[in-house]
Amino acid sequence: MTDQPTWELSGFGDEIDADPAIQVAVLQALGASAIEVRSAWGVNVVDLDEDQLAGLHRLFEERGQTVSAIASPIGKVPVDEPVEHEVGRLGRAIAAAHALRTTNIRIFSFYFEGRAPEDVRDDVLVRMRALADLAEREGVTLLHENEKDIYGDVPDRVLDIVESVGSGALRLAWDNANYVQCGVRPFTDGWERLAPYVDYLQVKDALAADASVVPAGEGDGELLETLTALRDAGYAGYASLEPHLSDFTSLGGFSGPAAFGRAGRAFRSLTDQIGVTLR
Repeated sequence: MTDQPTWELSGFGDEIDADPAIQVAVLQALGASAIEVRSAWGVNVVDLDEDQLAGLHRLFEERGQTVSAIASPIGKVPVDEPVEHEVGRLGRAIAAAHALRTTNIRIFSFYFEGRAPEDVRDDVLVRMRALADLAEREGVTLLHENEKDIYGDVPDRVLDIVESVGSGALRLAWDNANYVQCGVRPFTDGWERLAPYVDYLQVKDALAADASVVPAGEGDGELLETLTALRDAGYAGYASLEPHLSDFTSLGGFSGPAAFGRAGRAFRSLTDQIGVTLR
């Protein structure tokens, strides 16, 4: 008899509260052993200074909470920004990753409003290659999130990025809800081609009718099919709750403790169905 598969449960702490102590308390109440850091005390992770990062590390260490990833905003800028702009900001995200003892950094692949994707492809790939080069040197892994309105928002272009850059330091964070909001059936349209590159799961769901975000399993994101495929592939990584249930903008979302708890329980009900343990 094989052991039941186990995944590490994490979550975007700033969707709970600005205070990292409250973030950790709510995550631990949901049985999460890790936290994904996007901001603390209302300050984005790439803008935290050395003292703030050291304080955050002490808090997590005292509470026994590991860091699953740095949820950086790298790549959430227009593609015509100079290459050096985001490479410099990635340097700060890497400093945060080193301080908080994680090797994972979530990134994006640039806005291109008013232009056709094929017209910005080369500019995107130059920038993604430069980011991957720095990640390789610093021993971190970049996790590209399929966000609406960036170059890598649909499966074809996500695949183009990861295969064209061709770096072991550039992998994928999979987000079912974001695909739904782009008119994609995540599992049906994208999973088979992208699965070999997926190293990280961000947990949220959405309704195709109006793109509204809902708890896992309550939307059109094909969550159960995706989770089952991950289980069958032997996935043993992080599942990071990003519920976006109260409010969200292009820079992030908020749920509050109660809604975040509802999202966590909804996700656990799905993993219970397929025999996956969350810790």
